[in-house]
Amino acid sequence: MEKTYVLEIAGITRHLPIIPIAEHVSIASFVILGDTELVTAAAPLLAEKLPEVDVLITAEAKGIPLIHEMSRVMNMKKYYVARKSTKPYMESPLINEVESITTQKKQILCLDGADAREIAGKRVAIIDDVISTGKSLQAIEDLVVKAGGHVVARAAILAEGDAAGRSDILFLQELPLFSHLQTE
Repeated sequence: MEKTYVLEIAGITRHLPIIPIAEHVSIASFVILGDTELVTAAAPLLAEKLPEVDVLITAEAKGIPLIHEMSRVMNMKKYYVARKSTKPYMESPLINEVESITTQKKQILCLDGADAREIAGKRVAIIDDVISTGKSLQAIEDLVVKAGGHVVARAAILAEGDAAGRSDILFLQELPLFSHLQTE
């Protein structure tokens, strides 16, 4: 029988499979891609926690449905996505490297130069589905700073493990990490 973690958030219940990701650590796999009900319920709650912001940004891809719904709820006309590769249409992209807990390998995050110019001088909120080690968050923040933006909020639906103890992160709920001993 598959081990699961029961998550109750924003009036929604999900049974998350517990997946090993390292020798002694497992995570409850939280995927919002395709989960319209959860995204629609969580987005306004997370938006309420934000200070006044001009711009929302996320990393490709799992944060996109959340940032889309948050920008809609907040009546913003645009949001920004740090892409995982450069694209031919990008003009002078800003690039940063990151190794997150879920990818477990180095990847890049890129911000189109045109987007960077629009972010310059703006109050920026970095949005994600889950913040765990904070490495992806830091990589996006570095891009925002390179672009001349001012990060005023870091927010996610869930803060996992040690991230839940950080005072600089806004989140709706904590998500525990699991040792393999707990999952057997």
